[in-house]
Amino acid sequence: MIRKVNFSVLLVSLLLMTPLVDIVAQDTIRTKGTGQSIPDTLLFKIQKAQSIITEIKAASKKGYGITRIRAGLADVKATIAPVSVDLKATKNVSDAKSLTNYSLILNDAQAKLTTWRTTLSKSNNDIQSLLDQVLALSTDSLLIVAGNDTTEKKFYADQLTSLKLQLQDAGKRTSARLDTVSRLLADVSGTSLRISNLQTTINERVQKSTESAFQKEASYLWEAPTSLPDRTLPAAMKASYEGQNRILNYFFASSWDNLFLLVLLTGLFFVWVFTNYKTARKPTLRTKIGELHFKHLRPVPIVGSLLVLLNLTPLFEPQSPSIYIEIAQFLLYLVLTIHLWKRFSSQDRWLWLLAGVFYILLSLTNAVVSDSLFIRLGLIGLNAGFLYLGLVFANRFPRQARMYRFTRPVIKLYLLLQGLAILLNIFGRISLAKTLSISAVIGLIQLTGLSVFIELVLEALALQITISACAGGIFSRVNVNHTQRSFKKGLIFVAIILWLLVFFTNLGVADSLFNLAYKLLTKPRWFGSISFTLSNVLSFSAIIYLSSLLQKRIGLLFGESQLPTTDDVVEPLSSILALIRLVIIIAGVLLAIAASGISIDKFTVVLGALSVGIGLGMQNIVSNFVSGIILIFEKPFQIGDYVELADKKGRIREIGIRSSKMLTAQGSEVIIPNGDLIANRIVNWTSNDTYLKTEITLKVNAETDLHTIRELLREEVSQLDGALKNRTPELFITAIGPDTIELKVQVWINSIYTETALKSQLLERLLKAFKAANIQLL
Repeated sequence: MIRKVNFSVLLVSLLLMTPLVDIVAQDTIRTKGTGQSIPDTLLFKIQKAQSIITEIKAASKKGYGITRIRAGLADVKATIAPVSVDLKATKNVSDAKSLTNYSLILNDAQAKLTTWRTTLSKSNNDIQSLLDQVLALSTDSLLIVAGNDTTEKKFYADQLTSLKLQLQDAGKRTSARLDTVSRLLADVSGTSLRISNLQTTINERVQKSTESAFQKEASYLWEAPTSLPDRTLPAAMKASYEGQNRILNYFFASSWDNLFLLVLLTGLFFVWVFTNYKTARKPTLRTKIGELHFKHLRPVPIVGSLLVLLNLTPLFEPQSPSIYIEIAQFLLYLVLTIHLWKRFSSQDRWLWLLAGVFYILLSLTNAVVSDSLFIRLGLIGLNAGFLYLGLVFANRFPRQARMYRFTRPVIKLYLLLQGLAILLNIFGRISLAKTLSISAVIGLIQLTGLSVFIELVLEALALQITISACAGGIFSRVNVNHTQRSFKKGLIFVAIILWLLVFFTNLGVADSLFNLAYKLLTKPRWFGSISFTLSNVLSFSAIIYLSSLLQKRIGLLFGESQLPTTDDVVEPLSSILALIRLVIIIAGVLLAIAASGISIDKFTVVLGALSVGIGLGMQNIVSNFVSGIILIFEKPFQIGDYVELADKKGRIREIGIRSSKMLTAQGSEVIIPNGDLIANRIVNWTSNDTYLKTEITLKVNAETDLHTIRELLREEVSQLDGALKNRTPELFITAIGPDTIELKVQVWINSIYTETALKSQLLERLLKAFKAANIQLL
């Protein structure tokens, strides 16, 4: 490529620097006699030359991304340099976690180099094409004017001379640009080859590490050399630090968007808690709420927000490098120290600080690659110390803690791993011993952090529920205990997922498990002629479940209460809620079908089969479904209306898609199919501009003056709040006996809801009035 460029530059220089007169004298005879055809062809050539020159100038301004690629290439070289140094320094020693992290860096660098190489190759071809066109135009006899030229070209002599100079300049700049791009392409290709070699080395070491994970990699403890490693401890630490620092820099640069979302979520948690505490201090709520007493939550939750941030870190970066996890868990340890310091007893503080010192020493020891006797004995001493701390933690951990069922097996696993680390160290499996030891310690620290995290979030939720319930918000209409239990189960599930993510990452098997899960979920499976994957099935089930859950809970946003009523009052709700639930169900089903991967033609076949089944055996269900839609739009009654259907009377509590619910005066809930509400006669006692009559039956002596009873009745009814004042109560004789008269009293009332209470008040008043008037009731 470089030889080709040098030859092109030489050729351009010879062609463009040659005196014009010597070149143009050759073509005089060729152009003679073509005076009519030359101008049109000449103009076309001039326009083409101008176009090429303009294109070269535009390309020069664009720069072909050379500056960007050169800067990126320098970054790539700086990134892989520590990796190369560390691989050469450790020689045949294989640290599986570091090798995996290095592989991620090299794969990303190789992807960048591949993109740059493709871009530079295209630019190289484009520049070479432009240079070839410049050479062709420079040697074109049509663009040359001789001194004795008698054709019309002599009128373009000045323009052609200027064009010749521009082509000469464009040729030089294009040749220089081609040389720059070619050299940069060669540099990119060389760096790519170097990375390929490093990747080969890493793959070989990873394979060797996998094969020798449970094999003896060093001498037995009693045969271990007493000499220190060739490199001093500071040198080993420095080499390890440079490699791990490069891994961290790469990780932060490639995952800044997820980290930003994590910080944003933490900020929202801080604002949520801070705002709720501020709201709780308002005079209108403070008297209702009283004093707030929380164990972990504070009005300015700085430490609490940091706990949320550090505990959720693995969830946002499930494939993060192990060094990132180790640093995050150490920061979690420091934040927990600040948060729990005042709650620790004096002995607990010393044990907690001792655990931190052991953790630092273990991290430093793991960074040193050596099978020296003294280093291995130091590692065994740390494992023994962690065993003691684990036993103390197991005895002191409160049994009433929310995560006790999960904590107990984790502590047992921690003790088992520390014991295995000691045995593996003794029998020469040093790398595996280090991995198990650091995984166990981080798992125990994370367990403590997750326990505090769950308590913290539940207290924040309790604060929100308290404020909402006192202010008549959404939580005043739900079962608080059920809500808290549901959130608790969800948080414990998230905590278990987080713990397993960190544990498998530290063991170095997270990527393998992710790949295995991916293969299991994406592997095509067949059921007859239908192809599906487990991921499609899980997506379908999850969408259907979430749609069902959403349509049940959407009523809370419209004022619907999920609490049992303490009286007969039913809150009037919009019947459009049923339509919204219908839309959610339909949208959920359609989205689930799309996520399942079933093609439209196959779904049409299934839908046709379902339509046959509906026509044969699901007529009533479809009828009720359609009736529900009719009720939504026609609105013969509203939620909260008092209706009568056959032998049932009560208030409409809910209008659903398939059925509606009625709350009777006895407190029972009657589920009525919507088809019955449409097909049968229904009486709505609470329609607009409708007044109701209530009846009372009385028996009095035959000698009683009915006029007196009418006056007493009119007087007592006029004093009732629920009776209509502009309608006179009516008194009718329904039966006559030898000594008795049976009377029916009809009173107009405003609402059916107050009928029972109004009857009671009227009878009480009439009883007193009849006693005062010496009227005897029989």
